[in-house]
Amino acid sequence: MATGQQKTGAAPGRNSSQDQGFVYLPLIVGWLVPGAGHFLLRKWGRGALLAASIVGMFSIGLAMQGQIYTGAHDILEILGMAGDLGTGLLYVVGRLMGWGSNLVQVTTADWGSRFIVVAGLLNVIAAVDAHNLRTGRKAS
Repeated sequence: MATGQQKTGAAPGRNSSQDQGFVYLPLIVGWLVPGAGHFLLRKWGRGALLAASIVGMFSIGLAMQGQIYTGAHDILEILGMAGDLGTGLLYVVGRLMGWGSNLVQVTTADWGSRFIVVAGLLNVIAAVDAHNLRTGRKAS
């Protein structure tokens, strides 16, 4: 005879209240706004650290005259643009405001571009982490 867990299809040890709702919301919101996915899950400390780290790296990259990739002409620019897109709304605001549109002319500007790309990659990892916390794949 099947137990109640087997009838509903819920995995053993999972909270059924976590299975309700749109489970991709922390992923999408966490990608658009750094740290917001964790804030939705009430992980205030983790969300604040991620938001400060990502926004800080993005800001430092811009302060170092780093470039925000706008087009993709070769494989390295495609990868840079993919990393920049990971910052979500920071990328959109940066493009609209014209930040990071200057050509890289000094060594620190090249490092600034890397800071911006790594901020995007960290934001993607943070958004996936928020999704994993929401679905129960990762314990809090």
